[in-house]
Amino acid sequence: MSVRLPTLNQLEKAADVVHSVIKATPQYTWPLLNEALGAEVWLKHENHTPVGSFKVRGGIVFFQHLAQSGSKPSGVISATRGNHGQSVAFAARRHHIPVTIVVPHGNSREKNAAMRALGATLIEHGEDFQEAREHADQIAEQRGLLFVPSYHPFLVHGVASWSLELLHSVDDLDTVYVPIGLGSGISGMVAVREALGRKTEIVGVVSTDAPAYARSFEYREPVERPVRTQLADGLACRVPEPAALEIILQHVARIVEVTDDDVADAMRLIFTSTHNVAEGAGAAGVAAMLKERSRIAGRRVGTVLGGGNVDREVFAKILHG
Repeated sequence: MSVRLPTLNQLEKAADVVHSVIKATPQYTWPLLNEALGAEVWLKHENHTPVGSFKVRGGIVFFQHLAQSGSKPSGVISATRGNHGQSVAFAARRHHIPVTIVVPHGNSREKNAAMRALGATLIEHGEDFQEAREHADQIAEQRGLLFVPSYHPFLVHGVASWSLELLHSVDDLDTVYVPIGLGSGISGMVAVREALGRKTEIVGVVSTDAPAYARSFEYREPVERPVRTQLADGLACRVPEPAALEIILQHVARIVEVTDDDVADAMRLIFTSTHNVAEGAGAAGVAAMLKERSRIAGRRVGTVLGGGNVDREVFAKILHG
């Protein structure tokens, strides 16, 4: 398999579609965060989108292409730990398409509530994302619904718009840290860097308790690994996406693994230094920077606060240590 990256023209057209619905999010460098990390740190605030996550960008572009195809499904179904499901529900509602979302048991209550508030019908099934995904596939076939995957070229084109905004706004980033769930976000960053001809180093970030991409990167082939993370649910990938892995293997410098404790430290640091709320996966980039503090000292680095959708009780416990 050979994955073709989108062109700059395709990326800009997708960004135009995104910006016709939502505004570009800010990227700020925060003095206290810079002081803590010993670097000039640029934080891309995807927690400021209408669903509190970068994922909404992909849904907007995916459903716009679906509408342009002239084939309106009777309904769509997807699987998620939360943010992708909110993206699908948000975008599908704009096109008056019914949405069913499958989530694993024990999923975030507040993410579930947010999806229902956007009009989605939720089904709980399985112990992790992969089991929920497989069940959604079965329901799609049984009911004649369109299955919306968590990784698709149109989703990548859409989410790449945050990377386009960041690299257009901040010149000469030495390194950018990108958390990896199923891989749309880091694929988008690779596409933008290549299209713009930048030399920014791209570093992936995964949970030590969801290391499928890290082991796959190490062995240069897809490797399945169990998921045990309790905090970084957006990184809870058991089976790598082949297309994303190919892009990562070709274009990503390295992958940093962070523990749930590392992520909790980063969530506290983000709040105390910026007063922004980050969910586990949303703080993973800063967690990796904390781990590589000596490596980034004095450099200009960036990461994405990919989402702020953390349950209140969980966040309260983290803030109290």
